[in-house]
Amino acid sequence: MKHILILAAALAALPTSRAALLDSPQKSGLQLKNISAIAFGKDGLLIAADSATATVAAIETGDTGPLARLAAPVSDLGSVIAGGLGTTSENITVTDMAVNPASGKIYLAVQRRPDNASLILIVDATGKIAPLDLSTAIHSSVSLPGGASGSKVTRVTDVAFDGDRIFATGSSNEEFASRIFTIPVPVKHGATAAVFSAETYHVAHRKWETKAPIQSFIPYNAKDGRYVVGAFACTPVARFRVDDLESGAQVKGVSMVELGSGNRPLDLFDYTDASGKEWLVVHTQRFKDNLFGPSKFWGARVSMDYINAVEDINEKATWRDVKEKRGPDGIEIVDVLFGAVQVDKFGEREMAVIRDTDGRLSLEVAALP
Repeated sequence: MKHILILAAALAALPTSRAALLDSPQKSGLQLKNISAIAFGKDGLLIAADSATATVAAIETGDTGPLARLAAPVSDLGSVIAGGLGTTSENITVTDMAVNPASGKIYLAVQRRPDNASLILIVDATGKIAPLDLSTAIHSSVSLPGGASGSKVTRVTDVAFDGDRIFATGSSNEEFASRIFTIPVPVKHGATAAVFSAETYHVAHRKWETKAPIQSFIPYNAKDGRYVVGAFACTPVARFRVDDLESGAQVKGVSMVELGSGNRPLDLFDYTDASGKEWLVVHTQRFKDNLFGPSKFWGARVSMDYINAVEDINEKATWRDVKEKRGPDGIEIVDVLFGAVQVDKFGEREMAVIRDTDGRLSLEVAALP
């Protein structure tokens, strides 16, 4: 009996099994045509969104540790990737990046030209890069519906894991175009996601909009419920309450902060600094000529006190002082994000950064402020 109890305790201490994350998984046949976003769940579960097929795939990587940090920057990332794929750096585009929190390995979604192959590459702690073999990957794939009859998803912008659910965002070809999708965990292969239409007050435009999709987001559990906190082009940061919604519902967001028109968000994550203060990092790209700082790629951190405000803001949302590095209180430029084209959190004190310097990409792990 004693040995049985010891065995039971040992089994309870093991990582969550595949059966808890995937339902009816497939052992082969995964094809991703246009990987637009990737993210990690627990136990090495990789989430990949495919805009071409309007699907989200949950992929078992088997990459569960041990945890190791990238030891040194990869100084010419584009050439290293291109050399391994038999092409040149001009034919490589890194469409997204995600850090596996279980191992510290950095996963890259890459599009190769001219064949437009969509690939996932893994960077280990030594800087070695290897492909993830999708042809034999254990996975469950779920379709993303357009909403009304005849509508279809035209783009998937971001994806995230939130314990018992996977969230995705994107747009459809309907008038009410902005979409939020939810997929229950375990992810059942062949299922269809729930879909919600999202309406947002765009502070810089001073009007409610339904077409612009959430570009990047995080799931966020506040005291009063579960939210999707997302950033849009031009650049409001808004929250959407997603508790107890039925598929097909319309969700009206609350815009909390405006970071400045003429910008397009690229990445978004939250972290807690050494003093215990919680921040939201918004990494963005300036698409107008009047740049702020030394690069069109830049980022800011926003105090989560703004996001946690109890009142509805919208027209009264706080604007970032575009002429200063800081201001109003709780909104600050993050200098290390100048030139960054991809960013993801690496633990609570660092972030992985792909930087563009005069057309040459590099990969590094940088400290958070």
